[in-house]
Amino acid sequence: MKRILETERLILRPVEAGDWRAIHRYASLPEVARYLPNEPFTEDDARAFALRWSEQARASDEWPEVMVVQLKADGQLIGYVPFELFNQKYRTREIGWVFAPDCQGQGYATEAARAVLALAFEKLGLHRVVATCDPRNAASYRVMERLGMRREGHHLKDVQIRGEWCDEYFYAILEEEWTGQ
Repeated sequence: MKRILETERLILRPVEAGDWRAIHRYASLPEVARYLPNEPFTEDDARAFALRWSEQARASDEWPEVMVVQLKADGQLIGYVPFELFNQKYRTREIGWVFAPDCQGQGYATEAARAVLALAFEKLGLHRVVATCDPRNAASYRVMERLGMRREGHHLKDVQIRGEWCDEYFYAILEEEWTGQ
């Protein structure tokens, strides 16, 4: 199975161990980790992240659970898209996105996630894809809504981010709802 996705402007591919420096460039920034449960990445965190997900991709013929996103124009690595198994029995994965601040607001997250949803429903035969975000992260839930995902819940104080209990929006889209928009 080909494990690279291409869109008009982007390439999504499995993480490689050597990607850690590019990942650290943006994942070390407090504004990137603001709504994530992890602290901003140290160099060691970025190395461990890249190593973990590159080893996972090499060890399995399944679609990788994290893909990096590169610009087609210059090959710059600008983010990553988690696409992790949520419930194997019910053919459900969870999608997310993390992008460098200088690449936010340009439609890259929507473009990358749309390609992953097409893969999910048109090639992998998934039944459902879910996503979550902090309600204060309007940019993220707007991406979910542009993708045709529906808000199924507002979970109160169900995740801790740097010692603070935070709310979470829960979004999903079903295979029969996917239109490929």
